[in-house]
Amino acid sequence: MSEASFTCQRCGHCCQGEGGIVMTARDQERLARHLGLDVPALLAGFAESAQEKIRLRAGPDGFCIFFRQGRGCGVHAGRPDICRAWPFFRGNLVDALSWEMIQSDCPGVNREAGHPLFVLEGVAYLYEHGLVHEPGPEAPRALVLNEALKLRRKP
Repeated sequence: MSEASFTCQRCGHCCQGEGGIVMTARDQERLARHLGLDVPALLAGFAESAQEKIRLRAGPDGFCIFFRQGRGCGVHAGRPDICRAWPFFRGNLVDALSWEMIQSDCPGVNREAGHPLFVLEGVAYLYEHGLVHEPGPEAPRALVLNEALKLRRKP
């Protein structure tokens, strides 16, 4: 994939904000394995329940419990799908205004590339990395693509 529309700058802004890092069962297993824990220990030490979803806790600074200032993600290889997908969330893909708004917080988004290229690369990235989720109670809504986006997938 070309990195024309987004190149991560590891600024950590996407790691800030309580409640946004939803974990599916697959995410829980991956992160537990990465940390050398079983899933119940992972959940007891690092997660919380909100409505029907399990999410990573935030630290007192409002960042993900695994974010390290100046270094970035402390569990990068084990991170959840929602983290792997940023900034290619459904809202940013379907709505050019949302894409414009994230640019003030995410220096990795290339404004000059334009929204159409961002959408093309984003949909391809999500499919290439197995990050598209089907609707369901534990699915991160940002990773459930509508039919129009599914049709943008390259054959």
